[in-house]
Amino acid sequence: MKYYLIAGEASGDLHASNLMKALKTEDPEAGFRFFGGDLMQAAGGTLVKHYREMAYMGIIPVLLNLRTILRNMQICREDIRSYAPDIVILIDYPGFNLKIAKFVKTQLGLPVYYYISPKIWAWKKYRIRSFRRYVDRMFCILPFEVDFFKSLNYPVDYVGNPSVDAVSSFLDAGKGRDDTFAEDNGLSGKPVLAILAGSRKAEIKQNLPTMLSVAAAFPEYEPVIAGAPGLTPADYKQVTGEGPGGAIVYGQTYHLLRHASVALVTSGTATLEAALFRVPQVVCYYVGGGRLVNFVFDHFFHVPFISLVNLIAGKEVVQELFGARFSYQKIRDELEKIMDNTAYRNEMLEGYDRVISILGKPGASGRTAQLIVESLKGS
Repeated sequence: MKYYLIAGEASGDLHASNLMKALKTEDPEAGFRFFGGDLMQAAGGTLVKHYREMAYMGIIPVLLNLRTILRNMQICREDIRSYAPDIVILIDYPGFNLKIAKFVKTQLGLPVYYYISPKIWAWKKYRIRSFRRYVDRMFCILPFEVDFFKSLNYPVDYVGNPSVDAVSSFLDAGKGRDDTFAEDNGLSGKPVLAILAGSRKAEIKQNLPTMLSVAAAFPEYEPVIAGAPGLTPADYKQVTGEGPGGAIVYGQTYHLLRHASVALVTSGTATLEAALFRVPQVVCYYVGGGRLVNFVFDHFFHVPFISLVNLIAGKEVVQELFGARFSYQKIRDELEKIMDNTAYRNEMLEGYDRVISILGKPGASGRTAQLIVESLKGS
C-alpha cells in the first residue's frame, strides 16, 4: 500500500520515522511519500518538502511567511492528488494538517488518520469539528487525551507514547557499550547540568540567556546545551554573545539526559523525556506578557499545567516557571532546591515513576501500525 505522511517539525519527524519502520513490518510492500525530515528520509520513501521550510509558529512569523505557507499547502495538495495514496497520515502540526485533511476528504475521498493529536485539550477545543468531519481515526499518545475526546463524543485509540519507545530503544542499544560521551564532547567530568532551551530560534533566543545565567551560578556543575536540529553554533553565539556559555552537543539529547544530574527544560516533549531518564528538572519557559500570560492561562486554557509531566501525573511534579514566574531568581532558587534538598528531589523522582507507570510499556509505533494496516485491509 501507498502511504502519504505529513510532519511539520523535528519531533514529528522522529515519531513519523518510527511509525514508517513499523508500517514496513506490518506491510512489507509499503511505499512512502511525505513532508517531513531527515529521519523520515532515512526510513525510506520520497521526501517532498523538509519541515525546515514549514516551521512557522506564532502570529507574526505566520503572517510574514503566509505566501510560502500557502505555496507549501498547494504543493502538498497537488502531490497527494498525483501520488494517489491509499491513506494520508497526519502527525500533529494542526494549522497545516487540518487544512490538508479537509482537502483529502472532500476532494479525494481518501482515508485520513491522525497520529499524535494536536493539543486541543489545552485550547482551540473548537477544532474537534474538523476532526469529526475530516479525520477518520485518531491515535493518541497521552492517556488523558482519551477521556478528553470521550467527553466530546469522539472515539480515539490510546496506543502508548512514542517517547517511551525511543528512550527504551536508546537504553537497550547502549547496554554493554563503552560510555565515551564526556570524552567525545570534551567535558570536564563535573556533574552535568543539561539545558534544553527549545527547538526554534525564537524559543532559544528567549530562554537560553537566562538559563545560562542561572547555570553560571553553579560552577560545580557543567552546563551542556542540547543543540536543536537545523541550528548551528553560530546561531547559538548570536544569542549568547560573549556571556556565560556551555558546551553544545548535536544529535545527542538522549546521551545528554542519561548523563545529566539536573536539567533546565522548556515546555514540550523534552519535559517528558527528562522524566523518562529520571533527571530532576526545572520547567522554565519565557512568554512575553508577564502576569497577563498567567491570567490568560488560568482563565482561558482548559488544563491546569503546561508540562507533559504534570499533565500525565495529574498533579504538580515539577515546577513550571513561565509568564510572570519566569525570572533568573525563581529559576535559580528552584534549581538550588533540587540540588540541595534530597527529600524534595526524591519526591520529584517518585512523581516520575508515576508518570512512567501511567504511560505503559513501549510499542506505540508498532501498535499504531498494526491498527492502521488492519483497518486498511478490512476496508
